[in-house]
Amino acid sequence: MKSCTLFQWLALRAVPACLALVAVNVFAQDYPARALKLVVPFGAGTTTDIVSRSIGEALSKTLGQVVVIDNRAGAGGNIGSDLVAKSAADGYTILMGTVGTHAINPALYKKMPYDAQKDFVPLAFAGYTPTLLVVATNSPLKSIKDIAAQAAKPGGISFASAGNGTSGHLAGELLKAKLGGEIVHVPYKEGGLALSDVMSGQVPYMFYHPAAVMAHIKAGKLRALGASSAKRSAAAPDVPTLAEQGYPDFDLVAWFMLYAPAATPAPVLARLREASGLAMASTEVNVKLAAQGLELRAMGSDELLFFGRTETTKWADLVKRSGAQID
Repeated sequence: MKSCTLFQWLALRAVPACLALVAVNVFAQDYPARALKLVVPFGAGTTTDIVSRSIGEALSKTLGQVVVIDNRAGAGGNIGSDLVAKSAADGYTILMGTVGTHAINPALYKKMPYDAQKDFVPLAFAGYTPTLLVVATNSPLKSIKDIAAQAAKPGGISFASAGNGTSGHLAGELLKAKLGGEIVHVPYKEGGLALSDVMSGQVPYMFYHPAAVMAHIKAGKLRALGASSAKRSAAAPDVPTLAEQGYPDFDLVAWFMLYAPAATPAPVLARLREASGLAMASTEVNVKLAAQGLELRAMGSDELLFFGRTETTKWADLVKRSGAQID
């Protein structure tokens, strides 16, 4: 048998790689050829679910394929997120990630089933929302200074949250660090229960999303004392931020972001990003997200990566400061 030249040997070695590249390009040209699955790592009726269904419907129109919503709740969003991290990287299974699944949980859980930074690639920013510090309408607390004064007294003051490690809990911990005094966290298994106890006066205050509290504020059952974001919430423009009230660097928001598995081919990612951008720009989606108290922010690929890293560092610091931990 004749031996081949170095050039021939290199050419033969290059054939599989070339064939793989051709296969990817052909696949990308045909994509999407069937329905997509948008995994929501929380239950039906949650803010994440509502946001996902609004965006999923618009994505269906822009991609020309059905986008099926698949609720996989559990472990603070880790179960659904892990499913996507380990799914085929073909563009047919994507995730609606949140500040919890990709910034808080990695610091909150001692063991994580996925790597939030390495196992995913961001597709599009789906909006953010601050939390509002709310008290019962008949509460003697009229300002943040009133909370500080109560915290300085013997016995201090307590605040409620939807659970350990939630954005509302950590916003409360940041305020505690700024005010000093004795402030005790009271975690609930469900945000609605915590909100009910705040309205009845059993717990003095809590931080919670505008979508959950605005109806109660309008009904005269709650009063908002401040917003956790750097700028006022579009859903509650009359509520001053904590920063405006003398507590600088108070900028915490809950956010939502579409992700794909990290190994998804570049042409498929480009198609998903294009479709996601069109979906986010639609008037229908903007109206639906605004109704949930969400605000949109256009970001390029590099901005998404920088935002993710910055948020991970910020929330990890808060988790450490709070001492919250889940096995």
